[in-house]
Amino acid sequence: MKKRFTFVVLLYLIFNISVSTYSQDSKYFNENRANTVASLLAGLESDNTGLKSGSAYMLGELKVTSAVIPLMRVLHNDDNTEVRIAAALALYKIGTPLSINAVKKASRFDESVRVKKLTQNFYADFVRNQNNEKNRATNYFAQSE
Repeated sequence: MKKRFTFVVLLYLIFNISVSTYSQDSKYFNENRANTVASLLAGLESDNTGLKSGSAYMLGELKVTSAVIPLMRVLHNDDNTEVRIAAALALYKIGTPLSINAVKKASRFDESVRVKKLTQNFYADFVRNQNNEKNRATNYFAQSE
């Protein structure tokens, strides 16, 4: 019994220490995230296509909703198809209604056949995922009745 009590107290202490450490680190995490997002947004303005497409990609991976308008601007105005594709992918990953609408419009109106085809795939995947979620919700509610 004494060993069990000691074990429980030890687990409790470890849990409290880890929680307090995390709450202190979250302040630094938020500051670092803000700096990272600012750097990535600045990267979208670069003349270096690698930096621009890499920045777009990472903004999508991080799902930075504040980057939707700058990414839409890149998707609409950039001359490089690779950069436009990276911007479209980022907008798809962010997944807001505005960003998905931009991908949908690019699938219809972009002058590059390659960009059109890939944005059509991104939009079709989004619609497919939406339908799957609706079907799961319908099945869940049908089973619970």
